[in-house]
Amino acid sequence: MKFELLHQSKKSRARIGRIHTPHGIIDTPNFVAVGTNGTLKALDNRMVSSIGLQLMFCNTYHLLLQPGVDVIREAGGIHKFINRNLPIITDSGGFQVFSLAYGGVADEIKSKGMKKHGGSVLKISDDGVLFRSYRDGRKVLLTPETSVLAQKALGSDIIIPFDELPPYHISQGELRRSLDRTHNWEKRSLEAHLKNPQGQAMYAVIHGGVNPALRAESCSYLTKLPFDGFAVGGSMGKTKEEMVEMLQYTMPRLPEDKPNHLLGIADLESLEQCIPLGIDTFDSSYPTKAARHGTLLTKRGPLKITRGVYSNLFEPIEEGCSCLTCQEYSLAYLHHLFKAKELTAMTLASIHNLHFMVEYMNDYRDMITKDLV
Repeated sequence: MKFELLHQSKKSRARIGRIHTPHGIIDTPNFVAVGTNGTLKALDNRMVSSIGLQLMFCNTYHLLLQPGVDVIREAGGIHKFINRNLPIITDSGGFQVFSLAYGGVADEIKSKGMKKHGGSVLKISDDGVLFRSYRDGRKVLLTPETSVLAQKALGSDIIIPFDELPPYHISQGELRRSLDRTHNWEKRSLEAHLKNPQGQAMYAVIHGGVNPALRAESCSYLTKLPFDGFAVGGSMGKTKEEMVEMLQYTMPRLPEDKPNHLLGIADLESLEQCIPLGIDTFDSSYPTKAARHGTLLTKRGPLKITRGVYSNLFEPIEEGCSCLTCQEYSLAYLHHLFKAKELTAMTLASIHNLHFMVEYMNDYRDMITKDLV
């Protein structure tokens, strides 16, 4: 993998770059859609590629359990299995297993705190996490080494080392211990990766919660290791303001000659605040999830297609939009499909929202080139 820095804005830390991978170029900054099981819900991968999505995020945890990495390896790797010839990034599985143990991000935001270990997570130790498959009940041990081996079998272009995702509501002492464990796991992941790079790149994951000293320490430790890029993960804070403050402190501590990624954040408000900080890629399921619930993205703001006002409007979602949905179908028809609970509604809405995000990032790159951001 090679990273080219093409332009640095004179107005902020925003920058234009290119990430070269075995399956093509990723222009940065860019939006990364989440295809948990090797597909964006309601869309096939030929359609996704035609829209111009350059990087797609797939989840190792889910693919490990179904269909299993052996099936994907036998198919010739994740690209052949899902029929995608463009770049793919996979996570380590850590986010999912620790969400099972501690609760999801939504639980943190709602201040529900940490759940007791239990349910499908059987044991968390310095070795890794032992959990029970939600598919068939079998026990699975996920360690830095097994996570990397799984991502090797998948054959994704960019892989993520195994890390611990502590909840927002833990003590500073527990956060300190979690950071030490994560650094150890990431070093072990890197060592396992370097035994057989096979053309893949590995991004380190910067942790430390919203503690500036721990974020700085994480940057210092991980940037000394030969990672190909850096992702910012862990708890981002309880509010967007807290997240932005953490990123303002963290981003200047990452190398300018390597790409970086913000994990799990790509709503429009966050993009507006975070692109000027110099972040290169952002992943989120928000645009496609919003589409499935009838929320369409437009330059005028979100549009809720199920509202009665759209029942007889025979115009596109947005004038001038070149997506298939806007070119071929009206608001009235989309309103009807959602009211009738037709699956086609989710497909057409997802096409529009994904296209909107691709064009949104194109526009941002243009503005950065002109030093307007």
